Amino acid sequence: MTKDDKTTGKKTEANGKAPVTAANFPLFYKTPAPLDAKAHADLGLKKNFGFGFTKGVNAVPINLIEMPQICHAYPIAFSPDANATPVAILGLRDGENLFLRADNSWESNTYIPAYIRRYPFIFSETQKGEQLTLCVDMDKNVVQKGTDQPFFNAEGKPTELSQNALEFCKSYHGAAQTTLEFSKALAASGLLVEREAQINIANNRRINFSGFRIIDEQKFAALDDKTFLEWRSKGFLPFLYAHLFSGAQWQRLSWLLNQKLEKEAA
Repeated sequence: MTKDDKTTGKKTEANGKAPVTAANFPLFYKTPAPLDAKAHADLGLKKNFGFGFTKGVNAVPINLIEMPQICHAYPIAFSPDANATPVAILGLRDGENLFLRADNSWESNTYIPAYIRRYPFIFSETQKGEQLTLCVDMDKNVVQKGTDQPFFNAEGKPTELSQNALEFCKSYHGAAQTTLEFSKALAASGLLVEREAQINIANNRRINFSGFRIIDEQKFAALDDKTFLEWRSKGFLPFLYAHLFSGAQWQRLSWLLNQKLEKEAA
């Protein structure tokens, strides 16, 4: 399943991730393959396969437009590389997602980042960025034969599941391009600084969480008028404030970790 896109030029996948290639798969994806009516005629998604694929991940990329929702549940940080990719922090320790429950469900009443909701579907692109192809991760924990959620119907046409996945990936891809513009501007501004979060947990222990960047509020307050007005005209300001507001969610991560430690100690 493909979609032509000749309007945005050269692109990258998932907020700075490389397009799907044999040597470089984005986070979560193991064996993504283009959906094909003949090759995948009898395949579909497992019902309620859950969010187990997020186990072992403590941060995921996010798009600009979802930052106002993200800031109410997760701290927002930026990657330390030149892309300055915005990410939602899911856990305080390596390999730990505090929002994933034991039954592979997500923490209740909590917004789920679009990067996670998109899985197992994803777009791949031609080198010139002229065509987008809908792919699905052929993980045996997610895809199976004879499911009641098939990718194609008896006539070989995409089912509603596949059509919805195509539209979701299309929207995600567009939002990712806007996010790249935002991230590049922020990275070039000099506002980002490296930080280390010191989190107090049970039994008077402390966790030092590092390897991320945030906006320095003093530098932001001193931002020159030209840049401020330019960012206002581009609609960036609400998302900058969403990042700043998200700092309150470090306390929520601390609470979730303490809850987990108490259960493990019981």
